[in-house]
Amino acid sequence: MKLCIRPHDVGHSTANDLGEKIQAMGFEGVQLAIAKAIKGQSGEPDTLTPDVCRSIKEGFNSHNIEIPILGAYFNPVHSNKDSVRKGAAKFADHLRKASLFGAKYVASETGSYNDQPWTYNPRNQTEEGFDEVYSVFRPLADVALESGSYLTLEGAWGHCIFCPAQMERIVKALDNGYIRITVDIFNYLYEGNYKSRFDILDECLDRFGDKIAVFHIKDFNVNSDGSLYETGIENGIMGWDKMLPKIKARVPDALLVFEGMKDMPRSLEIFKSYL
Repeated sequence: MKLCIRPHDVGHSTANDLGEKIQAMGFEGVQLAIAKAIKGQSGEPDTLTPDVCRSIKEGFNSHNIEIPILGAYFNPVHSNKDSVRKGAAKFADHLRKASLFGAKYVASETGSYNDQPWTYNPRNQTEEGFDEVYSVFRPLADVALESGSYLTLEGAWGHCIFCPAQMERIVKALDNGYIRITVDIFNYLYEGNYKSRFDILDECLDRFGDKIAVFHIKDFNVNSDGSLYETGIENGIMGWDKMLPKIKARVPDALLVFEGMKDMPRSLEIFKSYL
């Protein structure tokens, strides 16, 4: 298992500067969204020359920080279809160039009919939503196969792939050997099901098995009105002390990516004690 972080949660700077800070924090790798993290870089296809890719890689690697996964998130059901085409083209380019960063995986979520932010819309949980997501990612699965990089999908209750059963369904529909899954337990939760979070983890492990490449690490608590809010691990109720042994037993090579975690130094210290 490798402990990773999103570098844009640390800052917006050079790869060398971010790598130095991330190493000092105690992480081993990053889930890199280029435009959000690397100063002066947009991540667009015409800008990612081999020299740029290698320079970013070397900046992180010089501090013993790997880049196992690239983030190229886009909304496949956005109402502006030109935006969808551009997002898919950027994702495809990331797949083709992932190896230049030393990355195996390129990740996206599955979007919402609420263009921005990607929040719950009744249309998300329909056959229309499933079919549209499938139609956008079908050709990208072919690019993954051709490039030898893994297309990695992440579900969320408010998105078009809204539960583990739907994720299993789309992965089976797309699978050509180069489809993997990011599991974010918090993303599957809302006020109506958060007490079932251990069952949701078990369902993910049972349905996906070795298709899981990444777990996003978050914690949360509950407001008086029943809504959920993110916290540091010390103040959260997720139950990572109970979840991690199951994850370690079933997916021992998973990337554990801290995502927007509150109280990071203390949260990382506690999390490491569970490992």
